[in-house]
Amino acid sequence: MGIFLNHRRGAASVWVFAALCATAITPLGWHAARAQTAAPQSSVVTLPRLDISTNAEEEDATSLSDAPLSASSPDASTQRMSRLSSPDASALFRNQPGFSSYGGGRLANLPVLNGMADDRVATIVDGVRIAPACPNHMNPALSYVDPDSVQTATSIAGLTPVSSGGDSLGGTIDVERADPRFARKGKILVTGRVRGTYRSNGGGYSAAGSVTVANDLFSLRYNASYDQSGNYRGGGGMGVVHSTSYLSYNHAVTAGMHKDNHLLSVTFGQQNVPHEGFANQFMDMTNNRSTFVNGKYNGSFDWGELEARGYWQRITHAMDMLGDKGGHSATTGMPMNNDSRLAGYSLKATIPLAPNHTLKLGSSFDHQGLKDWWPPLMGSMMMGPNTYNNINNGHRDRLGHYAEWEAHWTSRVSTLLGFRNDLVMMNTGDVSPYSWTGMMNMADAMAARAFNARRRGRTDVNFDVTAMTRWQATDSFTLEGGYARKSRAPNLYERYAWGMGSMSSSMIGWFGDGNGYVGNVDLKSEVANTASVTLDWHDPTTANKWGLKVQPYYSYVHNYINVVQLSTFTNGRHKLQFANHNAQTYGINASGHYTLWDTPKFGKGEFTGVLNWVRGQDNVTHSGLYHMMPLNGTIAVHETVGPWKGRVEMNFVKAKDSVDYLRTEPRTPGYALLNLGGSYTWKMVTVDAGIDNIFNQPYYLPLGGLSLGDTRYIGYTRALPGMGRSFNVSLSATF
Repeated sequence: MGIFLNHRRGAASVWVFAALCATAITPLGWHAARAQTAAPQSSVVTLPRLDISTNAEEEDATSLSDAPLSASSPDASTQRMSRLSSPDASALFRNQPGFSSYGGGRLANLPVLNGMADDRVATIVDGVRIAPACPNHMNPALSYVDPDSVQTATSIAGLTPVSSGGDSLGGTIDVERADPRFARKGKILVTGRVRGTYRSNGGGYSAAGSVTVANDLFSLRYNASYDQSGNYRGGGGMGVVHSTSYLSYNHAVTAGMHKDNHLLSVTFGQQNVPHEGFANQFMDMTNNRSTFVNGKYNGSFDWGELEARGYWQRITHAMDMLGDKGGHSATTGMPMNNDSRLAGYSLKATIPLAPNHTLKLGSSFDHQGLKDWWPPLMGSMMMGPNTYNNINNGHRDRLGHYAEWEAHWTSRVSTLLGFRNDLVMMNTGDVSPYSWTGMMNMADAMAARAFNARRRGRTDVNFDVTAMTRWQATDSFTLEGGYARKSRAPNLYERYAWGMGSMSSSMIGWFGDGNGYVGNVDLKSEVANTASVTLDWHDPTTANKWGLKVQPYYSYVHNYINVVQLSTFTNGRHKLQFANHNAQTYGINASGHYTLWDTPKFGKGEFTGVLNWVRGQDNVTHSGLYHMMPLNGTIAVHETVGPWKGRVEMNFVKAKDSVDYLRTEPRTPGYALLNLGGSYTWKMVTVDAGIDNIFNQPYYLPLGGLSLGDTRYIGYTRALPGMGRSFNVSLSATF
């Protein structure tokens, strides 16, 4: 593994030494301060609240459906440190087994699980699958939730119960805002939280807050956040990474009602992103506005439990070029607009059939309506005189049903068997180029005529199966494994992006590789056959002092949506068309923890580690699959002493040598990064501080693609650099 060296290591070492000294004296500081803080802490009144548990199985750690061994959730401390480093909700999952991410925008990274990226992962926010309304996927599902409002974040890599989502291959990312809080009977609850954060790299700062007013029946909560940053700097001498600035506002109001065994909540929210740079795209986001309503009901009945959800969302999205790429005006740039409507419902019934047998039945419907058009540019012969209609009133409707049976045959053996059907219906209207007659638009005009002349409606009938078994062989060893058949239908752009011109095709693609992409109406659904096993060694006592999980997996994908090359552009990049190929992925994830010490004097020290390895191959072209993360891992030492928490963490990534040569995916050298972090809580106030990339190591992001925003400044196209050293601090208070 290659590691970059930093010529300014001397200055960085001073900061490292100071931080390590601060960590070392933490126990002394804690014991000295404890006597002074004990009395004030005892006078703090805890506001009354009522916690609503709507599903008994959620507390059952042996449930295969709700808690497979392949599932992982970052703890509260990890979530807090992730929020400190990044405003992106996907950062909550960093250092989780099988997880990685990519993207050129800092608010909108796309998740990857076991080598399956983006749409191949079921990304669920408050029970909703939010489809990107952008040909570059600049606004994926996780970009619509502020990390501060997230209560639970769970990733399931590999074998996924059918109740955890369909129309996906690699696994599930599930993020939930907090349920409403209620007061005890006859009481009034007023509570809230505020936070401010500063990040030195890019000069980023953010603020977030929430306030709740409730009695025992009704609850009202308001959440808001603000995030802003300039361009960040790469490590070492890499300089400014252009097109990496952002600005974002989020607002949400949640109303809840609780009575007996029933909980109803409705959330209304808005998001406004006035601008966000995308370093690995030709375009930037110049506006993204979202308005949504999301309702949730949980109820317990004599026959079992019912969860019902419904949602509606409108997204208006605009792209053009921000200042780093030349800016835009009435006569410059390239305006591109999207208008999307999302709506749907989901129902889930949990029915105990017998003391050791549970049946889950579910139904869901998701509608995506999309209009994607590019207004003409005044005075341009290429981008005018008419509007370019890319997706004209397209729709993608998915109707899904499932049945899932979980059985506990003995106290040590349980099984899960689930079946799911998803019916995906898609169509779109006639399209048009900028011009039907101009020579510069001839390729697009011919493509539009051919596209309009053919039947475009498609219906995909997909079936999923998941079969899993868990065997607790001993008190310290559990074995879980099984098989899953998972299916995914193409998205609207994979099927209906029709432009054949060099410029129009280059505007399509969420891969950050600078290539152009053309859709394929005749694409078939992907079908993945996955086998996986998880071996779990753990402390047999409730102390949970040690644990080790190892998960090897193999997946063979029929009709994997990859690409074929149509032509080569003058800049050496390619025009590619989506096509079905057979492919395979395989790998292994490992994670573990060990308690190093646990004493009243020195608190608790714990070692944690994660290791991920994945490979993917197209069985037709024999090329590596795109966006396969090289061998990577994290080792860390965490310490908790009273109100103090600290961590020392090292991330390492091997050189990326397995690449997709059809897309000219860049090879990247290996690297290692050292991070420090800690927090101190006093009464209702918490201070978090950290240093990311302490030695300011220069490195390239293995899944980052090309840094297209830098080309006009450095004279060549390089891989996307990672962020250099950043000093981060956050102050939060609860009341």
